[in-house]
Amino acid sequence: MSDNRAGKILRIVEGVEGVESVAYWAAAAPVLAHLPAALGYRMACWRGDLLFRCHAGRRTEVARNLRLVLGNELSPAAAQQVTRDWFRLASCSVVDVKRLRRGAQPLRQLVEIRGQEHLEAALAAGKGAILCSAHFGSFTSGISVLHASGFPATHIGRWYWNYTPGLSSADRRRRSHAERWFWDRVCAKPVLRYRQRPNIEPWPGRPQVAALAAAALRANEVVTILIDAPLINDSDQARAIEVPFLGGRARLLPGAVTLAQLTGAPLLMGFLYRSADYRHQVWEISAPVPVEGDTATVFGRWAAEVSAAIRRSPAHWDLWDTTSLADLGLIQLQEDRSPGPRRSASAPRSPDAPITNETVSARETVPVLERPEESIPE
Repeated sequence: MSDNRAGKILRIVEGVEGVESVAYWAAAAPVLAHLPAALGYRMACWRGDLLFRCHAGRRTEVARNLRLVLGNELSPAAAQQVTRDWFRLASCSVVDVKRLRRGAQPLRQLVEIRGQEHLEAALAAGKGAILCSAHFGSFTSGISVLHASGFPATHIGRWYWNYTPGLSSADRRRRSHAERWFWDRVCAKPVLRYRQRPNIEPWPGRPQVAALAAAALRANEVVTILIDAPLINDSDQARAIEVPFLGGRARLLPGAVTLAQLTGAPLLMGFLYRSADYRHQVWEISAPVPVEGDTATVFGRWAAEVSAAIRRSPAHWDLWDTTSLADLGLIQLQEDRSPGPRRSASAPRSPDAPITNETVSARETVPVLERPEESIPE
């Protein structure tokens, strides 16, 4: 192996959260994706259980945040069970991405689309359709399944490795080349193979985002957007509105409402649920929802739908890490001034950030942790 190639591999390993995460995405998950589905997803769950046991810091953080936000809806024992399932779903989501091959058939045969007739009727009008979802379930590969099933899909959203959380907006693209190369190859490439267009990434100072989305709708495509995206810069903060969410108030971006009102495209809600056997999934797609009225009222209704879905299946929601909840405004942060190196925040769902174990209430502040990236980071 040449020195240059060895150096590239070493930089990749250093730039992501660890050898295990790299090995799982690059080697283990592709093997699991070629096994019979029952065995492959069972082994992915075993990996999730191992992470649950080994990463006490992340396990404690997620369980604590579940109870902070949902309160008495979850007992301590139930919060632990949801947390364990959260780890399992993260591992299974990677296998989903690796099953996107041969026309996505290995994954399509495991995904049922309920409400397909709503999408078909929406596209029959010729104005495209906007499908709103959340960081819920295996949404990234699920969007690709919709496309492979005959619904040309384009997603509005950022690939997380194209920015750096915690830096000013001018510095957000300072990821290493090796890191971006790795995630582009193992995550984005198989997903984008089954998309109509590349992601429309809403960077600050990029007004053409709305024009690109409108063009996709004029081409009678399905434009997907996640309405629970945490705010990452001043531009996001300025455009956000505050709505009731999960028993508190969250600041979210209402761009989907504006896009639907300006283009006349019907807007639908969709959530991807994983079955108890962990291998089968169900897209639940609603009929078009009304968009008449002021932006805050319309968007508040959508936020209520997302809250209800999360309460029904809390383990399906990716954003139970402390920093994401703070970005949404559901909890407050205090600076962690303890000495020692900070953890890299570059790998999807690596549950290893240390946290303090003190008891906190929903009105108290919690230590700042770098955001763990979503299982399928988009």
